[in-house]
Amino acid sequence: MFQRPYYQKIEERLGLERKFIQVLMGPRQVGKTTLVRQILNQYSFPWHYASADEATQPLWLQQQWETIRLKLRSAEATEALLVIDEIQKIPDWSNLVKIQWDKDSFENIPVKIILLGSSQLMLQKGLSESLAGRFEVIYLPHWSFAEMKNAFGYTLETFIWFGGYPGPADLISDESRWKEYIRQSLIESTIMRDILLMVRIDKPVLLRNLFDLACSWSGQVLSYNKIIGQLKDAGNTTTLAHYLKLLEGAGMIKGLEKYSPSKIRQRASSPKLQVFNTALMSALSSNHRIEIQAQPEVYGRWVESTIGAHLLNQSITQQIELYYWREGNYEVDFVLQKGNKTIGIEVKSGRNKLSDGIPAFAKYFNPTKILLVGREGIPIEEFLTIPVSDLFI
Repeated sequence: MFQRPYYQKIEERLGLERKFIQVLMGPRQVGKTTLVRQILNQYSFPWHYASADEATQPLWLQQQWETIRLKLRSAEATEALLVIDEIQKIPDWSNLVKIQWDKDSFENIPVKIILLGSSQLMLQKGLSESLAGRFEVIYLPHWSFAEMKNAFGYTLETFIWFGGYPGPADLISDESRWKEYIRQSLIESTIMRDILLMVRIDKPVLLRNLFDLACSWSGQVLSYNKIIGQLKDAGNTTTLAHYLKLLEGAGMIKGLEKYSPSKIRQRASSPKLQVFNTALMSALSSNHRIEIQAQPEVYGRWVESTIGAHLLNQSITQQIELYYWREGNYEVDFVLQKGNKTIGIEVKSGRNKLSDGIPAFAKYFNPTKILLVGREGIPIEEFLTIPVSDLFI
């Protein structure tokens, strides 16, 4: 079975002394549960796995903890492992975890903990409120081109259209069935279960319409006023910005800010909409892959969004800031920043591009590097296999 690189990181941390709660967070269906089950199959001490989907009463979490303590004592083992999936579904989960973790620490009970969750916003809130100093986070992003190629034999063209979801990879020969799976099992589940049930949303229809719009406009800059013009009952820009943040926290859509040395100007800029996974664009498209590929200008949006998703997913795990830049008729597709180093990236995919963007950006900001990806530059297939952190070397 294919193992993601994160397997070794988790295994190494479990090999250390009990010191921190390990928190695995990431979007739906990127393999968090599968990865942990692979770990459990190799774990030589007692373990207990439970999903909060099964939680039916307030004492449920305490019961799971008592179960692993009993297994530890019965086996007379030197350690044990408790795994709780979808932890954010338990009300006041972080405080309940803190109580049990601190009890084990005080009584020197060697139970190690892995928590899994798909609602990044809810997890981060709980971690910062109750578990400060007690946890380490491992973020599992969407699957990369290299991973989908190694695990499922994806070609570049396959990856650009079908994206990086491993679950429905065996359905791509039947595109209609694949689209239905993505819409029902991923999009609807994420919006209905990870957002609407976890956060108060005054306009749920607006949230869904914003998601649909953002997918159709991925790779393009769209002001909040234009978004309001596209959507019915759109409210105000504050509401739209908040809903975009919720979609970002679910690993679906991000509104990239405009690059500027001024943080105030960045936050006030029009967002460049970017999907985390091009599968979201394709699943909502009324056209078949062959029809889109026959239209270079349209297909170019998928290509650019593939590059953007690659940069976006890796930027989260590698503490890299991702922006776009536009000034007048000048545009740079993506801007990476890490520390005092800045990289401008232009994507050439057959789309008509605003001219002279990179020279203008270089003149204004004197970046560390300027890169061209696609025609006459780094081949797209090669670029998608390069760790984003390596671009700064």
